[in-house]
Amino acid sequence: MGRMLGRVLVIVPTYNERENLPLITRRLREAVPEAHLLIADDDSPDGTGAIADELAAGDDHVHVLHRPAKQGLGAAYIAGFRWGLEEGFGVLVEIDADGSHQPEELPKLLDALAKGADLAIGSRWVPGGKVVNWPASREFLSRGANIYTRLVLGLPVRDATAGFRAYRASALEKINLDDVESRGYCFQVDLTLRTAIGGMRVREVPITFVERTVGASKMSRGIVIEALWRVTVWGVTGLPARLRRRRARRR
Repeated sequence: MGRMLGRVLVIVPTYNERENLPLITRRLREAVPEAHLLIADDDSPDGTGAIADELAAGDDHVHVLHRPAKQGLGAAYIAGFRWGLEEGFGVLVEIDADGSHQPEELPKLLDALAKGADLAIGSRWVPGGKVVNWPASREFLSRGANIYTRLVLGLPVRDATAGFRAYRASALEKINLDDVESRGYCFQVDLTLRTAIGGMRVREVPITFVERTVGASKMSRGIVIEALWRVTVWGVTGLPARLRRRRARRR
């Protein structure tokens, strides 16, 4: 029997997702009806924030966090984490608004936590995981970035950049969120590394990642450069050694 999880909060960061938001909200509410949603909108100019308010007005499990400007994925999630921790949620989930992460697979992540994991990652690159509608160049970039991350940091994780994941609140409370500076997808690597160095349990769960069909991807060359630069700096400054020492003590 797994440990009790407590209430679940799914954080959905948005920026210009007015077409996707109602659909992802409905799918999440149907997939895990007991879960709450927090829509963290970065002052979307397309009116996403107003749609979020309408959704919240009709459902007491939907909440909205209006942020003053676009500040990056990492900042949105940290704001959502803080809100959820203050409200006493036991599990905090990251998921994209564009439907690339399938809400119907969320129960698998929650089950991994119930079986003892502190962080459950929805992984594209473990056996059983896959991507749909990605060009070969995008898959090569993602696989290559994750191989580089594993080699440089010594992380025993195949998809450290994955954005579909669930944390126990107790794990996030052990991470110093105040000094997390990563903003783009490197944010996911940053928190994975902090979780592992903290001696907490990370489990990867295979998922099917489906490329968005509506709206524009937020991926950019700047995000990729930031990720490669930060991973390299972390490797040079000795974080992998700390991780190895932690793993050695646990044996």
